Amino acid sequence: MNFDRNRLTIGASLALLLAVIAIAATMGTSAGIFPVKMNGKYGFIDHKGKLKLQPQFDNAGEFKDGRAPVQMGTVWGYVDKSGKMIVNPQFEMADPYSDGLALVAMNHKFGYINSAGKIAVNPQFDGAGSFADGKAPVLVDGRWGYIDKSGKVSINPQFEEAGMFSDGMALIRMGDRFGFIDSSGKIAINPQFEGAGNFNSGLALVRMNGKFGYIDKTGKIAIQPQFDEAGDFSDGLAVVSMQKRFGYIDRKGKFVINPQFDQAGDFESGLAPVWLGARQGYINKDGRYVWNPTA
Repeated sequence: MNFDRNRLTIGASLALLLAVIAIAATMGTSAGIFPVKMNGKYGFIDHKGKLKLQPQFDNAGEFKDGRAPVQMGTVWGYVDKSGKMIVNPQFEMADPYSDGLALVAMNHKFGYINSAGKIAVNPQFDGAGSFADGKAPVLVDGRWGYIDKSGKVSINPQFEEAGMFSDGMALIRMGDRFGFIDSSGKIAINPQFEGAGNFNSGLALVRMNGKFGYIDKTGKIAIQPQFDEAGDFSDGLAVVSMQKRFGYIDRKGKFVINPQFDQAGDFESGLAPVWLGARQGYINKDGRYVWNPTA
């Protein structure tokens, strides 16, 4: 039986509820090295579109802390920037490093490894998310709470869903509404939204009456809900869609790259992945291709 990563991890579950674009593991990276797919295999390019690692992997994630998760056959490991395998493929899934630890799965349970690839928190959770600000969301007995890096519960499981901390706040769901908690676990913005995303530079994605917009950290609307789909702000821009085409807005809600792509991902280090059909490329903040779409 194939391991269904999307069924259990917090990221995929929230993506459905938020209607944030479902991008495969090929997102941008703050390391300035980006995964690309050529002839069915994944390699990596730099920010100028120059091929740095030849396509050889069955799937690949983003570089963080000098390493990236890659899939070989049915299992995942980690490579460094030279392409050397530094954590042997052994996991059913593996996420990029975040806050010094990486989320992995073994035997259908989630845990965390350290920078040396050693188990830091034993795989024991039915669902989990990445660490940020020293905390990670985990699923315990059907409820989401948070653990610290030792694996000890720091915010008791009590939420229907919970996201990773960003800008000192984390999104949670209670009943059928989303709100936000602070680092102590107290409600900072009451659950009231149909969907929500992470805060970034003071703005967070929310869904109201079927449309997406953005709020500030007081809960006040900063960009009116008007988009059919949308993502979190990253690198100063946010991906949004109107009439089934994706483009990018700035923090004032103004389009800086007009909707024209079939799908699109977040900007990181000045580049963003975009799709035309099944072909993926990368654009810069001028909307120009640095890597033409390939499949």
